[in-house]
Amino acid sequence: MIKKFTIGALAIAFSLNTLQTWAQEPVNADAVQQIRKEGLDNSKVMDIAFQITDVIGPRLANSPGIKKGRDWAVKYFTELGLKNAKQESWGDFGKGWSVERYYAATTAPFYRPIIGYPKAWTPGTNGPIKSEVVLIKADTVTDLEKYKGKLAGKIVVIESVMVQPLKNSYTPDVTRHTDEKLAEMAAAEPAAPRQGRPGGRGGNQMAMMMRMRQNRAAINDVLLQEKVGLVLTYARGSYGTFFTSNGASYAMDAKPVNPELEVSAEDFLHILRLLRAGQKVEVEAEVKTTFYADDAKGYNVIAEIPGTDKKLKDEIVMLGGHFDSWHSGTGATDNAAGSIVMIEVMRILKAIDFKPKRTIRIALWDAEEQGLHGSRGYVKQHFADPSKMELLPEHSKLSAYYNLDNGTGAVRGIYLQGNAAARDIFQAWLNPFADLGAKTVTINNTGGTDHQAYDAVGLPGFQFIQDPMDYNTRTHHTNQDTYDRLVEDDLKKSATIIASFVYHTSERAEKIPRKELPKPVAPRN
Repeated sequence: MIKKFTIGALAIAFSLNTLQTWAQEPVNADAVQQIRKEGLDNSKVMDIAFQITDVIGPRLANSPGIKKGRDWAVKYFTELGLKNAKQESWGDFGKGWSVERYYAATTAPFYRPIIGYPKAWTPGTNGPIKSEVVLIKADTVTDLEKYKGKLAGKIVVIESVMVQPLKNSYTPDVTRHTDEKLAEMAAAEPAAPRQGRPGGRGGNQMAMMMRMRQNRAAINDVLLQEKVGLVLTYARGSYGTFFTSNGASYAMDAKPVNPELEVSAEDFLHILRLLRAGQKVEVEAEVKTTFYADDAKGYNVIAEIPGTDKKLKDEIVMLGGHFDSWHSGTGATDNAAGSIVMIEVMRILKAIDFKPKRTIRIALWDAEEQGLHGSRGYVKQHFADPSKMELLPEHSKLSAYYNLDNGTGAVRGIYLQGNAAARDIFQAWLNPFADLGAKTVTINNTGGTDHQAYDAVGLPGFQFIQDPMDYNTRTHHTNQDTYDRLVEDDLKKSATIIASFVYHTSERAEKIPRKELPKPVAPRN
């Protein structure tokens, strides 16, 4: 049980009691003080971070890395004393894939190691290869006629107008939200309903992009027929950082593709400038990748602190973050950071011997990077299918879901996801953490991560506001997304604040208010 302080909850208690009266939302000062002490003074966030990033490594969906990570998480949760720790299938995913070996370098006009990495779900080179690099200039497939019979085993680069010279950056990589930015977020008005097709691009721009994609796909098919040895592709990024992606489908019946290497901008442009000038460029490389097709299913990791209140123990408070990552780094800020914080939340609550009224359930989601598959599959199995909106029994039992997935930056507040009825509740819960920089409640939403799976079926799903840090400039989906980019103090603050949110949600007399149920939405093709 929560241990009671004998000296009136100190100075913070007086402040909290004052805030409680102002906000008309109960805040347990004793509990907040214990959570702060455990989360800030006895933190284990970097121990957890070391295991997930340095020991387990990259965790691409259905790869050996994610399987190793899930096994570790279940064991860790069990050792914490959580109940029902398990790997739960959310549905079918597809093939797993991993890199066993990668090496590439220019050998002419001089030796230079190439910064790059194989694109996900692409094959290897079938051993070491070495060739003069061929520059493919083809606006249409018919332009490839002149290369036929000349590309077998060759390393190729495809000319593209999308590849532009690099420009220096004169803005800092790492930033935090300013007071002005937070004030702007707090003052935001509810967004007007979107008209027409959401998020659509201009017609001409979309048509141009579609033509370019179709042309590139056709060129790749021809290169596959020609049996090229390796395709070198320009990777977005600069200063040695490159943003990674997948180069093929992970479907069990995916068609074959070429071996493809994503190359850092500096190294790619070096090669391209030489080729455009008619200079000979020679590259040697070896890529070995492995596919895994023995189990096509994907799995989330689930664990609980069971509720103890006779009336409320069947109700649920959920928290989570996606556990999978891309493959060129170790997935530290995306999204080991969110997983670390949520695991630490559970550790904090166990350390203070909290016996919640409602059941507290953590989920480490699978395959978020491929389309929120883990959370969407879980929501469909447990709560509702958004295409039908036929509510399952658990739908009425969930109070709220809290998500973290915007890097290592400290929590500065929370997005309401348009749920105005939760504003005063969350403001009261944030007030004790103003000294940690967390004070902002905004009606706005942030997209692109697992809270959206809950919102899609009318459940209160929330993502926290975080300092940007170097998430979008340096670490998100890049080769630089490693342990070293994690900020210990930020992770501690985030875990402490979210632990208090989870505590108060579990103890609250009523569930978190809900928005109106959405209408069924046809699944995307």
